[in-house]
Amino acid sequence: MNHDKILILGIGNVLMGDEGVGVHAIKYLQEKKWPRYVVFLDGGTGGFQLLSEMAKYRKVVMIDATLSTDPPGTVSLLKPRFSYDFPPSLGAHDIGLKDLIDALQITEQMPELFLVTVSVNSFAVMGTELTPNVSKSMKIIFKKVRELIMLL
Repeated sequence: MNHDKILILGIGNVLMGDEGVGVHAIKYLQEKKWPRYVVFLDGGTGGFQLLSEMAKYRKVVMIDATLSTDPPGTVSLLKPRFSYDFPPSLGAHDIGLKDLIDALQITEQMPELFLVTVSVNSFAVMGTELTPNVSKSMKIIFKKVRELIMLL
């Protein structure tokens, strides 16, 4: 287990526009300077393939899109402990992520988890580009993740 490292995990489908914001965020964040104990991972659409990877870390910061009533690009920080603590609609992959969290709990491998969500309007838009409001959220994601890392 990487007790001294923190995993920053971006989730999303980059072929579905804003739904891929977590993966876009990982690419953006990797271009910045970080302490050596910060590890980045493009988690794609999530699911059980991430079980062994997440179980290696004591602390994980997950970045993902969520449908909400907030304006597109709104960034929030949550600290879920169980699958039911996640927002009702994380993305097209939310069932797999919630199952993953349940599996980590059941196997007693659950890391301390932080969830950075970015509000989006739709998961149905096809394309590889983020909308302007969601694209602007990258700087806010960076700031929130940086502040969180400094506290951990």
